[in-house]
Amino acid sequence: MYPSLPTGHSEVTLNVSRVSTRHTRLDAIKSHIQRPMQKLDTRRDAVRGFSPAWFTASMGTGMACMLLYGFPYDWAPLQYIAMGIALLNLLMFVIFLVLFTWRIVQYRDFHHILLHPQMSMSLGTIPMALCTIIISLARMLEPYGVSWMPMLVLVLWCIDVVFSVLSFLIIPFLVTSHQEHPFEKVNASLLLPVVPTVVASTAGAFVASVTNGSTATAVVLISYMLWAMGVGIAMMLVTFYLTRLIIHKLPPKETIASTFIPVGPLGQSSYGIQLLGIQAKRLFPDALPQISYLGDVLYAMGFFLGVLIWALAIWWVTHGIYAVIYTRIRGRVPFNLGWWALIFPTGTFASSSGQLWLMTGYSFFGVLTAIVTVGIILLWIVVIINTICYAWTGELLKPINIKHLELHTDSDDSVDSGELTPERQV
Repeated sequence: MYPSLPTGHSEVTLNVSRVSTRHTRLDAIKSHIQRPMQKLDTRRDAVRGFSPAWFTASMGTGMACMLLYGFPYDWAPLQYIAMGIALLNLLMFVIFLVLFTWRIVQYRDFHHILLHPQMSMSLGTIPMALCTIIISLARMLEPYGVSWMPMLVLVLWCIDVVFSVLSFLIIPFLVTSHQEHPFEKVNASLLLPVVPTVVASTAGAFVASVTNGSTATAVVLISYMLWAMGVGIAMMLVTFYLTRLIIHKLPPKETIASTFIPVGPLGQSSYGIQLLGIQAKRLFPDALPQISYLGDVLYAMGFFLGVLIWALAIWWVTHGIYAVIYTRIRGRVPFNLGWWALIFPTGTFASSSGQLWLMTGYSFFGVLTAIVTVGIILLWIVVIINTICYAWTGELLKPINIKHLELHTDSDDSVDSGELTPERQV
């Protein structure tokens, strides 16, 4: 009987220790909740540390709502959930736009952002985030016959085209003229300033679908131009990035999610060219009677190119999955804003698959779209919860360093404290 006393005593001690640990964790959680932005020196640092990379959260949220709204298997509640997520995305975009505008007005450092080799890449996410709102408005309001919706999406699309073209023309030039990009440190974020034109072309197809006449024809023609501009340069950069991976292997674990970025231009270009072919078939026989067959030709080309580019995207999706799993096995992958790169690019692949299902009727594409969509929604939930938690503590809003970069120089003068990485590591 007596020998059992030490064992019972140890069990009681162990239970007390577990209860104490639970209370410690609860106290830590309560402390985080009750003290927002505790990782920052002052609340104003939240504005000073706000980066355009935050718009990737709006891109991912917009993609989540579009995938749910177009889910292959009809279930009425999904559409209402998608509408709710679309409203959340609109709120996020407005908040991010206000904070970013506040930052560049108060600290007057936009030219430093343009010269920074990593932060400038994220500027391309702003027009892409706006495209998700344009597409959501066009798709979700059309069944309700809202009279002002076509004009609204047309105006927003014109604004988006301007900023997409500026991103496409200016930032790549700064890459070749002012910024330093050592080959071994190059990552797929180089694609971000280029892809907006491809995303804008897809949004243009939706805008054309809710308009008619010469306006719709002009939108489609401009969208084809945007598609060609973006896809051409994106393919070159994807080849360049693959060369970097072959020579210098996978990127660091902090930026491993960036291996999914090449899926974005591929999936989006496949999706966009299919949609543009549909609109060309609808509009061009009347708009261009002298070449009335053009619509049918572009429709067929849209489907054919869509299949080819979709097949190419499969390799990058598979490679990205392998890269993330391989990196995770070798160690913990810290959370940062770069995790949003897992959602939008993969979502474009799902959108392309869904459009192929609509055009062919093959159940394979429908099942694949449903599976990928479910995976993306689950991933979106995980990423947005982590983003809210780390943003609440201020960890993702710490002021970063923007160096005064001159032409082919390495000046060390700094504006803020800390050092910028492609995504803030947590």
